[in-house]
Amino acid sequence: MGKSKLQNGIVIKSTGSWHEVLTDDRQKVNCRLRGQFRKEKVLNTNPIVVGDRVHFIIEEDSSGVIMEILPRKNYIDRKATRLSKINHLIAANIDIAFLVITLKSPRTSLGFIDRFLVAAEGFRIPVCLLFNKMDLYNEKERAVVQELSELYSSIGYDTLCCSVMTGENISQLKEKMSNSISLFSGHSGVGKSALINAVDPTLDLKVGEISQYHQKGKHTTTFAQMFQLQCGGGIIDTPGIKEFGLIQYSKDEIRDYFPEIRQYNNQCRFSNCLHVHEPDCTVIKAVEEGKIALTRYQNYLAILEDDDLKIADWELR
Repeated sequence: MGKSKLQNGIVIKSTGSWHEVLTDDRQKVNCRLRGQFRKEKVLNTNPIVVGDRVHFIIEEDSSGVIMEILPRKNYIDRKATRLSKINHLIAANIDIAFLVITLKSPRTSLGFIDRFLVAAEGFRIPVCLLFNKMDLYNEKERAVVQELSELYSSIGYDTLCCSVMTGENISQLKEKMSNSISLFSGHSGVGKSALINAVDPTLDLKVGEISQYHQKGKHTTTFAQMFQLQCGGGIIDTPGIKEFGLIQYSKDEIRDYFPEIRQYNNQCRFSNCLHVHEPDCTVIKAVEEGKIALTRYQNYLAILEDDDLKIADWELR
């Protein structure tokens, strides 16, 4: 590669000031961001993220300098720690996001699921809900998974029940991931790394232990990172996160990011109805008639008022 020739690549790892870029001819180059990026005013804690397509040049020491970040087709972010008005980007240019969900070891809350789905809707990223660790569930728990799967499928989301231990639906998961850039997310300990290893054993990602005391996953993934699949495409593995911040969304937008609520838009008495307490609201009526799940509506109200992170009674049962 020429030392000053502009190269193309995709960021596959970002660890602070250094970014690992995979070139179009499958070479890996450690790159820094050009100085001007650090001086420009941004609303993100990190101007570059895994999944970004970039233009860069090679320096004499064989390291690279990223000169340009190409426009993103989508991205996912969350509130930055201790900086609630600033966003932290998680990943960009995603073809499909997989949210890994478990009923236990550890539990995933319905509030977390719906907050993730709202964020994905906002950024136009297709989602597949992966109900994992099916081998751990008894008959009653499997019935709960079936009920949740049917609920989210009826809304229009793709769902899949998986188990690494039994191999349940691992081949179907691999098919969905082939030749795509996939995002894996979910709480620490839900089995993201184990699922990725099952799809492509050559990756051999570290699998975390579940804390028996807290029943919450220990963080084994420090930075977001993209892994190349033998079947084509790549997987973005992210650190376990507690929630997605929705500070960039207005109440009107949140209303539009619940598909089953969105279908009733413009059918209420008031065109700007938020479906909270307004008279002649078709959404409230749909909830009362069981056409919209009460749990989804409750989560909608909480996210609307930004109170969803304060509510603890949404654990899957």
